[in-house]
Amino acid sequence: MTTESGQSSGSKPSDDDDEAWAKLVPLDTRFSDIEIRCSDMVICSEIKPSSSERHEWCRITKNLGQGSATLHNKSSDAILVDEAIIPKDGAVDIMSGSEIVPGPGGQGYLQYRFTVMPAPDSRSQLLKISIDPDHAKCSICLNVWHDVVTAAPCLHNFCNGCFSEWMRRSEARHQHVLCPQCRTTVQFVGRNHFLQNIQEDILKADTGLRRPAEDLAVLDSSSSIQSNLIIGSKRKRRFSTLVSPTLEERDSLRLQCPQCAATIGGYRCERHGAHLQCHLCRGMMPNRTNFQVPLHCMGCDRPFCGAYWSSQNVTHGESSTPVCSQDTFRPISERTVTRIPSITHEMNRHEQDITQRCIAKMGRTVQDVVAEWFSLFNDRQIDRSRMPLNHAESITVSTHVCNECYDKLVGFLLYWFRVTLIVDYFPADAAARENCWYGYACRTQHHNEEHARKRNHVCRPTRGNHPS
Repeated sequence: MTTESGQSSGSKPSDDDDEAWAKLVPLDTRFSDIEIRCSDMVICSEIKPSSSERHEWCRITKNLGQGSATLHNKSSDAILVDEAIIPKDGAVDIMSGSEIVPGPGGQGYLQYRFTVMPAPDSRSQLLKISIDPDHAKCSICLNVWHDVVTAAPCLHNFCNGCFSEWMRRSEARHQHVLCPQCRTTVQFVGRNHFLQNIQEDILKADTGLRRPAEDLAVLDSSSSIQSNLIIGSKRKRRFSTLVSPTLEERDSLRLQCPQCAATIGGYRCERHGAHLQCHLCRGMMPNRTNFQVPLHCMGCDRPFCGAYWSSQNVTHGESSTPVCSQDTFRPISERTVTRIPSITHEMNRHEQDITQRCIAKMGRTVQDVVAEWFSLFNDRQIDRSRMPLNHAESITVSTHVCNECYDKLVGFLLYWFRVTLIVDYFPADAAARENCWYGYACRTQHHNEEHARKRNHVCRPTRGNHPS
């Protein structure tokens, strides 16, 4: 095992050469880091600690910006960068986190991780901020927020369950929803994830402020704000049918939901009732919390109007306002798939092609395979810990999801299909590949086409901090 040192390659030093902009961190903690202070530095190997004889093995040149560099192989043999073989006189771009081995086999060589240092002007000291818990309490229940929501335009904060119950009572008795704290007319309310983190930190610091689990369960059962809600409008649309509406009034009408304009299916919106804005078409629909048809995708918590308007027999052609098709938001069991989604296998097109060829070799279609694995998924025979959707444990084949979340779920199942597939079904060129050390979590596969093609990335990581 040799030790390394760095020296300038002769380029003119920059004004900030006194500051290390990157370093090579040895994976063996007995050795020191190699700080890279020049924009172009040659790394040398010392044959013996007492000897002045050195051999160059790489040159690292800083690229524009702070995120990457170019490594040139200056040794007499190949070296490894993120498992990819770099021949003599070859070059490759490296990113922060790239692993470098100064030899072709990896054995007997000190291994390094390339790390980019933060720029001096972007380094910040850790700030400790003291927050009085009294400033983080809901003015309705007088406890520390739980699943905090923020009302606008006044920007006061409440528990989701508390404000949801207040909103239901206000809509039943009044024309407007007034803020419980300042009595301003509320036009908008949404979940506040930033304050949610502060709430969690406060409860960690003082566990005595935590409410009993039974109280939180009751509060959660009242919560109806899953995404941003638009609560009526103070603007009054008063114009004669003989006078052409202004541009502002036409925009207001365009955002009006069909049930604001007419009674449909026995229901018409209250004058200042709460509304959801569809994530896809941006049209409006009433926030009917007790309605049996789902209004939110369980995979991403975003609102979609396709299922609701389909239940009301409202279609895009019949409505003058934006309305989604039923196909955009429907149960998993009612969906079909004809192709491998582009998000599958971390968007590695080589792995997607191999999966497609494996399915064809089995004499099956993508729909056949996905249907089989959805059955296993519904029977809870698949580990859901890496499932890239919210509420992973609650999702079944009868759950409504949007198109994007459906593609994510199909990609998740095709991963399990591949890792459990016997080698006989693999094409010959794919079966001979070695697994990448970092498996599905490998970052090199996204910017190194050769590495993405030569190594198998549909496997569990054996290096790094990723769960297996």
